[in-house]
Amino acid sequence: MESEHRVSTLELFFDLVFVFTITQLTVLLADDLTPRGAGQVVLIFTVLFWMYGGYAHLTNQVPPDRTVRRVLLMLAMGAFLVCALAVPTAFGAGGIAFGLGYLLVVLVHGALFTQAHGRGVLWFALPNVLCALSVTAAGFFDGLPAWGLWMLALLLQFVTPVVVQRVAASGAAEPEAAEVAETVETVEGPGQTVGDQLGGMNAAHLVERHGLLLIIVFGESVIAIGIGVGSLPLSLGIAGGAFLALTIASAMWWMYFVRDEGRAEEVFERTPAERRFKLAMVAYYYAFLPMLLGIAVFAAGVKKTIGHLGEHLHTGPAVALAGGVALYLAGDLAFRAALGIGPARYRAAALVLALATVPVGTSWTGAGQLVALACVLVGALAAEGRRSPAEPAEEAAATEAVTGSG
Repeated sequence: MESEHRVSTLELFFDLVFVFTITQLTVLLADDLTPRGAGQVVLIFTVLFWMYGGYAHLTNQVPPDRTVRRVLLMLAMGAFLVCALAVPTAFGAGGIAFGLGYLLVVLVHGALFTQAHGRGVLWFALPNVLCALSVTAAGFFDGLPAWGLWMLALLLQFVTPVVVQRVAASGAAEPEAAEVAETVETVEGPGQTVGDQLGGMNAAHLVERHGLLLIIVFGESVIAIGIGVGSLPLSLGIAGGAFLALTIASAMWWMYFVRDEGRAEEVFERTPAERRFKLAMVAYYYAFLPMLLGIAVFAAGVKKTIGHLGEHLHTGPAVALAGGVALYLAGDLAFRAALGIGPARYRAAALVLALATVPVGTSWTGAGQLVALACVLVGALAAEGRRSPAEPAEEAAATEAVTGSG
């Protein structure tokens, strides 16, 4: 049984600052509901969420229980705040400020990990620095060169976990890697390698930290309702639209927190330590990316729709409403698949039906599309609640396949 390791209030404070970046991305997307705007939001958030995951992993292994660690974590919070403030102009005048803020985020992360694990962190700290430098360099350019440098940063992030896992598996076969491994053993004790560091994750803390992040992001979707209403008079229609938007957000909350979160912790607790890093990458990075982005995209759609509920929607807001829900469901399905949680068919059907509501908004009204989305999600949850008795056995077999040592 693992020792209890819960999320600290400083980590929650850190998350509140980080989520401001999502608020800014929602504003950015609402102001530019085009493929270009969506592409910028995806690139910015993917790069930022990589380092959020890095800090979640960091505090999982290196709790902020000392003054130096707390101060450094607060410094990283300030750097994330700079990034958030620069988000609206990250592909323009604010690009350099964003890049320098991100570089500080990366350097503090590496310093904190080095304090606990020695030079073994170089396998992922150096690529993170190169990624930050690429983003900073993008601030000096416009157009395709800037987009190319952002894509390079993204490539470095996706390659890094593959390299680190291969180093962990090979035991650092090359001479330079052997020297690093030897140094790590000196700092941490015999037999302590990069692989040991990656696997040393506390399941309860990992699941709780990401669950708290998700609930804070859901809070941003509620704020979007208020921003969308603005100074409009609170009519019966506006109140009804706000209620519908909250119903959709609540259904998305239900899908993760009522069933998936508790089972995710059980799966991680049963997963051998050496397999936890890979599972965490799939479940809480690759799958969580579309879930979090989906909430932000839905919030942008609500912001543009809430004041025009009785009108035909333009394509952008209608696609944002439906696409945000669909993105969230796609991420949730990937999350469940990674952890062996079922059933999947109801949520897969809901994803398709959610996308099918776009013509409802463009041909009828925004209120009609919100009603349709609410019916789709509530219907999927109701159908899932009446699933056949045979499915728990199938789910248990899938979970065993995920947690088995292979």
